[in-house]
Amino acid sequence: MNSVLEKKENNKAFFNIEIGEDEFEKAIQKAYLKNRNRFTIPGFRRGKVPRKIIEMNYGEGVFYEEALNILLPEAYDEAIDKLELEPVDTPDVDIEQLEKGKPIIIKVEVIVKPEVKLGNYKSIEVEKVEYNVTDEDIDKELKAVQEMNGRIIDAGDRETKEGDILTIDFEGYIDGEQFEGGTAENQELEIGADRFIPGFEEQLKGKKKGEDVEVKVTFPEDYFEEILQNKEALFKVHIHEVKEKELPILDDEFAKDVSEFDTLEEYKESIKEKLEKEAKNKEKVELENRIIEKVVEASEVDIPNVMIERQVENEINEFDYRLKLQGLDINQYLGLTNTDLEAFKEQITPVAEKKIKTDLVLEAIAKGENLEVSDEDIDKELEKLAKEYNQEDVEKFKENMKKGDLEYLKSGIMRDKTIELLVNSAKLN
Repeated sequence: MNSVLEKKENNKAFFNIEIGEDEFEKAIQKAYLKNRNRFTIPGFRRGKVPRKIIEMNYGEGVFYEEALNILLPEAYDEAIDKLELEPVDTPDVDIEQLEKGKPIIIKVEVIVKPEVKLGNYKSIEVEKVEYNVTDEDIDKELKAVQEMNGRIIDAGDRETKEGDILTIDFEGYIDGEQFEGGTAENQELEIGADRFIPGFEEQLKGKKKGEDVEVKVTFPEDYFEEILQNKEALFKVHIHEVKEKELPILDDEFAKDVSEFDTLEEYKESIKEKLEKEAKNKEKVELENRIIEKVVEASEVDIPNVMIERQVENEINEFDYRLKLQGLDINQYLGLTNTDLEAFKEQITPVAEKKIKTDLVLEAIAKGENLEVSDEDIDKELEKLAKEYNQEDVEKFKENMKKGDLEYLKSGIMRDKTIELLVNSAKLN
C-alpha cells in the first residue's frame, strides 16, 4: 500500500491510497472464503462452489466490495500514521480506480485536528494567589461539625425563632383560587434555611405549635414555574410541630466524640491543618487556571464544528449523569428551567469551545517543548492512585491498571507536565 497527501486546507486533509493488485487479489480471496456459503449454483454443494464459477455467474466484481471492506480499515490507519494526520471525524472515501490488472486508487477526505498558532506562553504575568486561614474559618468549620452532631428535640410551647424546624400543612391561593402544586401536608421547614419562597419562612417567626397563620408572598420573577412568576399568593399554614436543634457543648468530650483527638485544642489544630492544606490546593488550582486562561487567550485556533458538536454532546451526557445522581434527568431539568434541548446546547457551546481550545493549546505546547511521559512517570501516578484507593498490593494494582487503556492516564500526566512548565515560567506579581 502507498499513500500520498495531496493537500491540507480548512482543517481538511486530502490524500490518496494506492493498493497494489496483489494485495487486492489476496483480499478478494478472503472475501470469497468468507462469503462462499451464500451462493447456490446447481451442480455444486453449498460452500463448495469455486470462486471462478461464482464470478462467471454473478460477475467478476462480485467480491470487490467485501474485499475493499477488508482492506480499507488497515490501509486507512496505515495512511494516517505515515502522513502524521489526526482525524477528528469519519472520512469520506471515493474509489477513483477499480480495474482488473491495475492498482486500486482511493481518494480520502477527512477533517483533522486543527493547527494551533501559539501566542506567548512563557513569562506570563499573573497576580499571586493567596488564601489565608483565619480563626473565623476554623470556628465556622467547628460550628458545622457541631450542627451535624446536634439533636432534634421538641421546642415546647414557646414562640418559633430562627433555626427552628417546623412541621406544617399549607394551602396556596392566587386571586382566591387554589393553584396546582401549592398544597402540602406534614411538610418540614427550617426557619432561616431559605428553601421556601422569599418571605415565607420569615412570617412564621414568633408563632406557636397548633397556630394557623396566613402568609403573603410574591413569587420571584425567575421562578421555575412560569405561570407563577411575579404572582402574589396567600398561603394558609397550620403549624403541627415546632422542634429545635440542641447542640453539643464544644469541649474535650466533644472532640473525643467526633475525632481521634483527646482535647478540643488538638482537634481545632487538626482543622486548621486541613483548611491550610485546602487553601494551598485552592491557590494552586486558581493560579494554574489564571495562567492557562491567559495562554489560551493569546493563542489562535480554528476549531472544526464537528469537534464542538461532539464536545457539546459530551457536556450534556456528563450533566445528565450528575442529574441522575440527584434523582433527575436532562428532560426533567429542561422542564423545570422552562427551556428546550436546542436552547440548552446554545448555552453550553461556549463552554465546550473553551475546553477544546484549552486542550489543543496545551497539546501544542507539550509538542513544541518535546515533553514526554516516561514509564517512571506512569509508575508514580499509579502508585499515587493506589494510595488514593487504599490498595495495599500496589504492584498488583499497577499491573491491573496497565492491562487497560493507559492513554487516558498518559494524557493526564502530559497535561500536568505542561501546566507545571507554564507555572514555573510565569511571573507572579
